[in-house]
Formats: sequence, structure tokens, C-alpha cells
Amino acid sequence: MRTYTEGVAEVTDADFDAEVLAAGRPVLVKFTAEWCGPCRQLTPVLAAIAAEESERLRVVEIDVDRNPETTVRYGVLATPTLMVFRAGEPVKSIVGARPKRRLLQDLEDVLA
Repeated sequence: MRTYTEGVAEVTDADFDAEVLAAGRPVLVKFTAEWCGPCRQLTPVLAAIAAEESERLRVVEIDVDRNPETTVRYGVLATPTLMVFRAGEPVKSIVGARPKRRLLQDLEDVLA
């Protein structure tokens, strides 16, 4: 598991189940790609949320090009897609980049 951004670890097809599905708290997964401009825009936003909400939420990212199995398994068709998993199940999906304030509003029910 590599960390690209402070507080945001990279997961892979190989460790997705252990790192995300078996986690004890909700996990926000950013499905991303190196060539994706909006994904890069989200990087500092997610780093800030990871730092501020570390008690309630873990933030990870997975590269869709290098990890096709997980990408197909969850039907991810666009990047960035943000998916929140709780107790091994996807409970929220958000497609596209957004400013931090709006993203926190979208995540309110998950963080409550």
C-alpha cells in the first residue's frame, strides 16, 4: 500500500477487501486515474478531509487502470468516482469533482 497524498493511501485489487471492506469505520474510496484532471483537482480536497475527519472516515484511492477487477466489480464508469463503504457495503456514490464544502455536505449522512 503506497501513500500518494498525506492521509490518502492507495489500495489495489489485491488488498481492497482487507483495507476497505473489512475496515472498522467508513471508508471513502476515490476511483482515480493518472490521466484524469478532475481527479487531480480532488486530491488536496480529499487530503484535507482525510486529516480533518480521520476519527470518523478513512480515505483511500484506487487507480482504475491498474485495478480493473475492483473497478468492474463496483460498476465504476467515470473518474473520479467517490464511493463510501460501511461494514463492507457501498452506501454512497458520488461522481465528479466538487469543492470541499459541497463534498462535506454530500458526506454528512455518512459522517453522522
